[in-house]
Amino acid sequence: MAEAVAISAAHPRRLFVLALGAAGVVYGDIGTSPLYALKECFAAHGGLPVTPANVLGIASLICWALILVVTLKYVSFVMRADNRGEGGIMALLALTGQGGRSGPVLVALGLAGAALFFGDGIITPAISVLSAVEGLKVAADELESFVLPITLALLVGLFAIQKHGTARVGAWFGPIMVVWFVAIGSFGALEIAAHPGILKALNPLWAFRFLTENSLRAFMVMGSVVLVVTGGEALYADMGHFGRVPIKLAWLALALPGLMLNYFGQAALILATPEALENPFYLLVPGWALLPMILLATAATVIASQAVISGVFSLTRQAIQLGFLPRLAIDHTSDREVGQIYLPFATWALLAAVVMLVVGFRSSSGLAAAYGIAVTGTMAITTVLALVVAHRQWRWPVSLCLALGAAMMVIDLGFLGANLLKIPEGGWVPLVIGALAFALMTTWRRGRVALATRLEAESMPLDLFLRQGGGNAVRVSGTAIFMTGSADSVPLALLHNLKHNKALHERVVFLRVVAESVPRIPARDRLVVEGLAEGFYRVTVRYGFFQDPNVPQALRLAKAFGLEFDLMTTSFFVGHETLIRSPDDSLLSPWQGALFAALSRWSARATDFFRIPANRVVELGAQVRL
Repeated sequence: MAEAVAISAAHPRRLFVLALGAAGVVYGDIGTSPLYALKECFAAHGGLPVTPANVLGIASLICWALILVVTLKYVSFVMRADNRGEGGIMALLALTGQGGRSGPVLVALGLAGAALFFGDGIITPAISVLSAVEGLKVAADELESFVLPITLALLVGLFAIQKHGTARVGAWFGPIMVVWFVAIGSFGALEIAAHPGILKALNPLWAFRFLTENSLRAFMVMGSVVLVVTGGEALYADMGHFGRVPIKLAWLALALPGLMLNYFGQAALILATPEALENPFYLLVPGWALLPMILLATAATVIASQAVISGVFSLTRQAIQLGFLPRLAIDHTSDREVGQIYLPFATWALLAAVVMLVVGFRSSSGLAAAYGIAVTGTMAITTVLALVVAHRQWRWPVSLCLALGAAMMVIDLGFLGANLLKIPEGGWVPLVIGALAFALMTTWRRGRVALATRLEAESMPLDLFLRQGGGNAVRVSGTAIFMTGSADSVPLALLHNLKHNKALHERVVFLRVVAESVPRIPARDRLVVEGLAEGFYRVTVRYGFFQDPNVPQALRLAKAFGLEFDLMTTSFFVGHETLIRSPDDSLLSPWQGALFAALSRWSARATDFFRIPANRVVELGAQVRL
């Protein structure tokens, strides 16, 4: 990706295309926040009086939140944490190295951030689409009864098209979002021109005065101010798709000016007409443009939702590859773009959760209370992990990291603390979702470690097996590939095959698939082939966490090592473990054991996940006590 960024910087046309794509994908979430953010600031915890000081103070808070959090923290600092061109919390976790005594803590933080992102992925489509469709109430009161059905229909349609891929629709994302930012910026600019006094809010002293004069009430308002920076994580998460330079250009030249003008325009409207607080975004729009703006807002929120859904898909795949989630069926919807994937189970689980949120909360104001905790929690975790990377990878001195961390954490923890006050109003939703996701990931990881421990204890050291000549079994023609998770133990499937069939193939291959903590492994480094003894080989296939394993394709690379495979004469032996509770010597707590067993049953078959031809597979079962 560093090469791609260099090319984009050297070729203006390529840079423009990437920046256009970034505008559509990266800024969909943060770009639709004006639909509800300013209104919620005044509605926080019982409502805030519409006075010039309050309006200027909140406008100043919004302005400096965009500058300090998005521009300085994410664009200028966090995006420096480049994991071979990729970003996102999993890539950031991998960059920390996870070593030393702090390793388990860093892993726990990374998983917590990923878990909260899943909560964000559920809430964003619900609040974005619902807030856009609520513009119908501004157009005509009698249309209010249609808001909920239309929202649900749009969401069901959005999730239904996922299986067809989003490549064609994605081509429209950039141009639509450009129109969106230009439109919201223009309407805001017109109102600012009519009431230029609102520009005083550029002075951070107005934000400081608001915070000091309103104390607890101002602290509560901060829980809504954070809504203006939702989607900031997307800048970093999508770095691998577009590169650092195009994302920065799209932010500084398009998204930031459009957002600033619109927020200041809304504030100017409220300052002149306090009654406009009912829905300042749509009341900022002239009557002749209201219906077109509702359609444009709906399109923009669908784009924002699509970007988050794609992000959930990407994060889920990374978690699967790194061993934090069970294998799920992954369909590729594009022959050209490896990132275009579809996860059926994740799609319908997301839709069910989104529909429940829309039906349960019924308005964007209700959902706003549930939104902030997931965002602020992830922001704080990103700060901690990025500072660890700055110290370990970039060799920044501890004093600099502590000073920078203190400045950023004051903001992050301020936002997080303010949102904790909203737990009774709906803030519990992302916490419950995050806790469930965290429990799933940690249980699966711990369960896999426990399973590997049991399997290794019941197996035989590989060097001992080879010294014994493979048990002096009868050798039969053909090639047998035994899937294994350990480089030093004999797979149980081989021992069971020997026990029952008393024979070994003339060529035996121990195949291990390893997911590395880097985004991608180039084809030239994909395969390692080792000759162990006469007729015995060990093959290691390496993938990055942004790649999907394809064992038959990888085995074709073995020809360079003098080892060729004919799939029609090759048999793949795969172990299938049946988990049994061991009350006397359990490696897992009762609830973790039950959850891990359930997840194992739901996990996709190894043959499907690794794309091994089903007619060449032999499964050998074993009972394992956990």
